[in-house]
Amino acid sequence: MATLKDVARAAGLSITQTSRALNDHSDVNEMTRKRVKAVARSMNYQANISARKLVTGRSGMVALVVPQTPELPQNGLFIEGVAGLSAQFSGRGMQFVLHVAGNDRPITEVYQRLIGNGMLDGFVLFSPCDDDPRAAFLRDHGIPFVVHGRIWPDADHAFFDIDNEGILYQTMDHLIGLGHRRIAFINGQPGHGFASARMRGYLRALHDAGLSPDPAIVSEGEMTEARGLLTTIGMCREGAPRPTAIICSDVRLAKGVYRALEALGLSIPGDVSVMAHDDHLPQLRASAFFPALSVTKAPLRDSWKPLTDCLTGLLDGRPLAQLQIVGHHELIIRNSTGPAPAGGD
Repeated sequence: MATLKDVARAAGLSITQTSRALNDHSDVNEMTRKRVKAVARSMNYQANISARKLVTGRSGMVALVVPQTPELPQNGLFIEGVAGLSAQFSGRGMQFVLHVAGNDRPITEVYQRLIGNGMLDGFVLFSPCDDDPRAAFLRDHGIPFVVHGRIWPDADHAFFDIDNEGILYQTMDHLIGLGHRRIAFINGQPGHGFASARMRGYLRALHDAGLSPDPAIVSEGEMTEARGLLTTIGMCREGAPRPTAIICSDVRLAKGVYRALEALGLSIPGDVSVMAHDDHLPQLRASAFFPALSVTKAPLRDSWKPLTDCLTGLLDGRPLAQLQIVGHHELIIRNSTGPAPAGGD
């Protein structure tokens, strides 16, 4: 098996230069990096982690830690995330490690054990909550990390996120422009960064339009089809003023909303307009809903490269300001939204 020394000799570079090229260090130009990687591939070179650690001070290994849950194997968002990140880090000659943690001990103890042997360069954090203890622990121990989302209130860390507050404000602005005044919001779990930001956008839009929030048509919790169905039935019960529009934080929730409105004999958008945020999962296409679902779209797959760039940039010492990235989203109006029904205020 070829060694780093063999690759360096074939490439006509020093061992240090070769290692830095293979690990995408910014002080090695792109042409040299491509040439060294081509030489390494032709020689079937596989990095020795211990040797890499001695030469560069880095192992080339990063990790994602997730808690064990019954639905984890069927979670499409999780599976797409792991596959996408693994491919991105592998393309940079790094190893991406998944660690599924038991629920029998605090999560910080899991991180403590993982960083104890010094073989991990950094971590990717999913599903951040406000004042996330994982980030506080890693920051206190000087361990690099990047967050998929933002940790409020300060967000003083590397991240890739979308403008969740702006997404809800834009959605509300569209519906208010159609004459809707009683707009329900079915959000994600309270305390999670994206859900907190979306709630801020919802409340800000109401305030700017001179409208008061109604707790009876605002719900926070798991983003599942079943919850979308049950929540909608509760909001549209007899004797209560029903919403003329419903915003969902996820397309799975919207699928449940559609089922509920059909069961209640209410039409979309004649009786109730529906909008959602769409992560663009292939197995649940908003355009295939009937009627086609109006959405704000930010494909999840667009997150993996910038997350990888942020963590490798952090390891290379790039300024934090360059490693806080807010991605784009798109507003797509389809057939699920229309003017508020007469007398629906």
